[in-house]
Amino acid sequence: MQALNLPAINARIRTQNGRHEILDPVRKQYVAHTPEEWVRQHLIAFLIHDRKVPEGLIAVEKQITVNQLSKRCDIVVYNPSGNPVMVVECKSPSVKISKETYNQAVRYNLSLNIRYMLLSNGLSHFCFKLDYQDHKSIQLDYIPVFQELSGINP
Repeated sequence: MQALNLPAINARIRTQNGRHEILDPVRKQYVAHTPEEWVRQHLIAFLIHDRKVPEGLIAVEKQITVNQLSKRCDIVVYNPSGNPVMVVECKSPSVKISKETYNQAVRYNLSLNIRYMLLSNGLSHFCFKLDYQDHKSIQLDYIPVFQELSGINP
């Protein structure tokens, strides 16, 4: 798989019935090893190891309802109270992060009411803090650590 603009991971990969699979440590199961999944697994590892998000506060392929339609968020990060604080939208490295990607994450927010959005194709990462008071999003030049995401003061 393609090298990404994220720290390397020690992924468990296998071939089962001619299909390449990668172990998802959050879902605790092997899933299809696609380019998008490669990005998702790197981001999960980054959130856990570098941003210090507890593994138990991460949901992968979280099903939500938006305008009476069932949707799946790639990654949702929760605070210790169980409230969602960040949605992560993953794309294959061959897919450019676009306004459409941004709008997709914003639509998920209609159901989640989160404070942060992270959009990534593994090569480019865009993180936004949502300001509900002024009805705008602020693009950050970093990905916040868990304490900031969850509003915990050090």
